[in-house]
Amino acid sequence: MTESTVVHLLRHGEVHNPKGLLYGRLPGYHLSENGRSMAEMVGKALANRDIVALYSSPLERAQETAAPIAQTFDLPIQTDDRLIEAENVFQGMVIGSMFRTPGNYRHLWNPRRPSWGEPYIQVVRRMRSMIDDARAGARGHEVVLVSHQLPIWIIRLAAEGRRLTHDPRRRQCELASLTSFTFEGDRLTSVGYSEPAGALIKPPKLLKPVKRR
Repeated sequence: MTESTVVHLLRHGEVHNPKGLLYGRLPGYHLSENGRSMAEMVGKALANRDIVALYSSPLERAQETAAPIAQTFDLPIQTDDRLIEAENVFQGMVIGSMFRTPGNYRHLWNPRRPSWGEPYIQVVRRMRSMIDDARAGARGHEVVLVSHQLPIWIIRLAAEGRRLTHDPRRRQCELASLTSFTFEGDRLTSVGYSEPAGALIKPPKLLKPVKRR
């Protein structure tokens, strides 16, 4: 009989970001108070699961999301660069402002790669490598990997045999959500999705229109 192993990909909780920046890999971005509540809710939701290992992106928001799980299961948070956010040339800019600056258009020529950041196929390779290693170490049990929206969504698309080019507005990967890969032996048998902290997710703010002079 083959062993069943579950790899949970957990997106970090809400971040304190009053300036509305695309923070990407910038240091110093921590969970908001609401984000910490999200992390607590996830920790409680997983309390009865068979979690034997916990890995996290090195960025603060991911490690802070992992903290309640570490406490619940008395596990160390093992950081791994393969779980980090994708690179993006627009990092540090106000969200939406990159489309208002003509000089940025040179980065938007190929949405399939994408030309403005880390190639999707590269994200797939590092995330798949991380999942394979975590699954091997937790064989017959469950493991949590705390990462970011784009890496989680891209590896899900790859796992489900879908094309990697997509509309970012249609990603099914909310804050503090779980994308769970179930394996029978080495074979992926299902991909599940849940939002343990869904009640705390706030509706997105609409971008203010640019004033014409």
